Amino acid sequence: MASSHSSSPVPQSNSSDAFFKKEVDATKRFRPVQSLPDVCPKEPTGNPNNLRDSPSLVVDQQRWTIYHSKVNLPAALNDPRLAKRESDFFTKTWGVDFVDTEVTPSFYLPQITKEHFALYQQEITPREKVHERCKNICTPKDTFDRTLLHTHDKSRTDLEQVPKIFMKPDFALEDPLTFNAVLPWSHFSTAGGKGNRDAASSKLLQEKLSHYLDIVEVNIAHQISLRSEAFFHAMTSQHELQDYLRKTSQAVKLLREKISKIDKVVCEGSLRVLRLSLTRNNCIKAYNKLKLMATVHQTQPTVQLLLSTSEYVGALDLIATTQEVLQQELQGIHSFRHLGSQLCELEKLIDKMMIAEFSTYARNDLNRPLEDDCQILEEERLVSLVFGLLKQRKLNFYEIYGDEMINTAKNIIKQCVVNTVSQIEEIDTEVVVKLADQMRMMNFPQWFDLLKNIFSKFTIFLKRVKATLNTIRSVVFLVLDKNQKTRDLEDTLQKSSAKESVVDSEVAYLTHEGMFISDAFGEGELPASQRNTSPNSEPCSSDSVSEPECATDSSSSKEHTSSSVTPGGVEMMIGDDMKLTDLELVRLANNIQELLYNASDVCHDRSVKFLMARAKDGFLEKLNSNEFLTLSRLMEGFILDTEQICGRKSMSLRGALQSQANKFVNRFHEERKTKLSLLLDNERWKQAEVPAEFQDLVDSVSDGRISLPEKKTTATEERKPAEFLIVEGQKYATVGTVLLLIRIILEYCQCVDNIPSITTDMLTRLSDLLKYFNSRSCQLVLGAGALQVVGLKTITTKNLALSSRCLQLIVHYIPIIRAHFEARLQPKQFSMLRHFDHITKDYHDHIAEISAKLVAIMDSLFDKLLSKYEVKAPVPSACFRNICKQMAKMHEAIYDLLPEEQTQMLFLRINASYKLHLKRQLAHLNVVNDGGPLNGLVTSDVAFYTGNLQALKGLNDLDLNMAEIWEQKR
Repeated sequence: MASSHSSSPVPQSNSSDAFFKKEVDATKRFRPVQSLPDVCPKEPTGNPNNLRDSPSLVVDQQRWTIYHSKVNLPAALNDPRLAKRESDFFTKTWGVDFVDTEVTPSFYLPQITKEHFALYQQEITPREKVHERCKNICTPKDTFDRTLLHTHDKSRTDLEQVPKIFMKPDFALEDPLTFNAVLPWSHFSTAGGKGNRDAASSKLLQEKLSHYLDIVEVNIAHQISLRSEAFFHAMTSQHELQDYLRKTSQAVKLLREKISKIDKVVCEGSLRVLRLSLTRNNCIKAYNKLKLMATVHQTQPTVQLLLSTSEYVGALDLIATTQEVLQQELQGIHSFRHLGSQLCELEKLIDKMMIAEFSTYARNDLNRPLEDDCQILEEERLVSLVFGLLKQRKLNFYEIYGDEMINTAKNIIKQCVVNTVSQIEEIDTEVVVKLADQMRMMNFPQWFDLLKNIFSKFTIFLKRVKATLNTIRSVVFLVLDKNQKTRDLEDTLQKSSAKESVVDSEVAYLTHEGMFISDAFGEGELPASQRNTSPNSEPCSSDSVSEPECATDSSSSKEHTSSSVTPGGVEMMIGDDMKLTDLELVRLANNIQELLYNASDVCHDRSVKFLMARAKDGFLEKLNSNEFLTLSRLMEGFILDTEQICGRKSMSLRGALQSQANKFVNRFHEERKTKLSLLLDNERWKQAEVPAEFQDLVDSVSDGRISLPEKKTTATEERKPAEFLIVEGQKYATVGTVLLLIRIILEYCQCVDNIPSITTDMLTRLSDLLKYFNSRSCQLVLGAGALQVVGLKTITTKNLALSSRCLQLIVHYIPIIRAHFEARLQPKQFSMLRHFDHITKDYHDHIAEISAKLVAIMDSLFDKLLSKYEVKAPVPSACFRNICKQMAKMHEAIYDLLPEEQTQMLFLRINASYKLHLKRQLAHLNVVNDGGPLNGLVTSDVAFYTGNLQALKGLNDLDLNMAEIWEQKR
């Protein structure tokens, strides 16, 4: 490049004649300098004699010096201001025969050789690299001169003359295609007759290529001239920086020489002391290492000794400690190369031994006699096994206990059945082989005693399972608590170590033979018990310290153990090597608790199978109420006991009890509904006497409790039956069917008290029973069905009144029944109580229909008699005599059956019907209230009717209002 020779340092001289200065206007020759960021903004300080006498790039920036000289021979030949340089300057100007001649050296100029430029080349090479980097840093000039812009456009136009093939990045003349494109072979053909033309073409091609070369060189020189000032500005700063670095290097060398002298004089002795101390400590470590090897060598015999006494935790701890020592302290020792694998195999063997031992323990614990009072079998052995299994991460050991638990539950039922069958002489075990068939041959008391025995065995069994699982869970929680304490301790130690590290901020890192000097003092930080001030004494001797104590010097034996006591009083040492996370321990504790729930479920499931095996032949459905009540109470008691022991409800036995209860309810309801149907079909609807037991039954309900009273003694049973049933001071004339219906209703209520789980079913069934009685009694009395069913001749008013009073008695008890069921229902089940509201409405409608029927009977009688009424003597007329006679019969039929208030209301309605028919007949006869003879006869008959009606018992104060029989005058 031309730029490499564009500026060269000129030797300094006192004579100003040694430099050639061209007289050119400075404003035209130089453009304002756009300087780069100064790499040396300050002048170096120090001794001015040590610095070279050269102009400062910062201070003398605007003053012209010899460093501004950029004119040399290549620059003169490649003048960037020319539009196009003449190719081959010498040959074109002075001819093709121009020959270089030797120029006589000048006496005024020194003889210049390559050696004069060697220093310059060394200095300018890095500056050129810096210049190349600075070209990317320098911002382009903001403004351009129009002349430069014109020149740039012209140079671009010139460059466009150069073929594009020369500009390609992969341009290579070695490529045949490229070579043929640049130098066509047609120009070098030597065929006859074309030699002169080919020579001219070759010369023309040469001149064209030279022309292309000149264009490129001119553009390169132009680009160099544009960036020359910034380039040499950076080179000058770089040169000064290198001078400063050279001086700094000399100062550093001098400092190192001084430090080396100080090291020889001051530090060599101290380092020798440290080296000897380090050697001594290495000897001590080697001695302790040998003692540790001797201890490790005794690991296998010690492990076998611990296994012989079932000390699995101790054996595992010893194996783990030995493995850690082998990996850290004794790694790479050839004699122990197989010990690690042997210990791993031994650890696997211990795993199998612990699982087999735990399985044996579970079998012995669950299959021991249930009469034994001991809750936990060999608690120390159990705790040791659990710690060992946790240490080995055998977290599924509880599944072994669960499997043994299921088998034990099966065996408990089987053994109870065998023992019970063997005591019953009626069962021949040789003929009936299967236990299920033998069990089905038992009667209810025998089978009930067997079930009671099974439940008691299961209760003891669950208590034992709970005690064992609680011990296992306590061990798990101890490990969990230890983990938490360990984390807290680590946090505390970390905080304290952080505080101590602030104090020891300055640490010496002087090394000796590849080790830090701080390692030499590491042994000095041992506890006081392991320090020995005497240089001849050993810190650990075989006489004073046993082998296990020496083994604890290794990092692998720095375990902290804490003593913990299980709920049973067993003290255990918990090490830090149980690498179980809190999540795993909590999940294991939950699984163990779930195993207790599973134990309850297993007992319930086996009890359900036992129950279903006995219920195959419909045995449970044939039980009477007392027997089913006894069975239900026994099962409810067992369910509550298991819930209290295990803390969770098991639904299988409760569901089986509910299923049997539903079957019992169905049979219970069907029996009583059938009984009620038979009673209604045979009921003659006559007033029945009330036995004393029914009166006692009603009295017990009046006391606020719904229950069947116990049977009285014989002296009490001699009481005579009463004519009426007294309920809260009111007399009720009833039929025998209603008395039994009341007893049936109370049986439903008492059944709900005894078996709360069937409350909703009983409510539905009782509602159905009450509806059935209402509809069936309506068919028999109002619908006259009793004429065909019982053979009654007619349905009398007395039958109707008696039926109404019976319905009123049932209506009286419906609110009491409703309150009884409401107290035993859940709040979300209160909607079922609407059945009683519907039943009450139906009963009231039925009573109203009976009253309307009684009024209708008298209405038809009035219509028949009064339609023939004639106003004539004698008075009273025969018609009114018949009416009064029928009214008396009606009163006689219903007065003893219905309350006085209802009787009065009924006769008021009958009187209204009578007045309506009489008014209609009087209007038909044109009899008016004019005081005439006919009016007097009617008045006399009416007075007779009124007197007879008010003379009846309970009707003397009845307001008849007979004036309504006359037409009102308008």
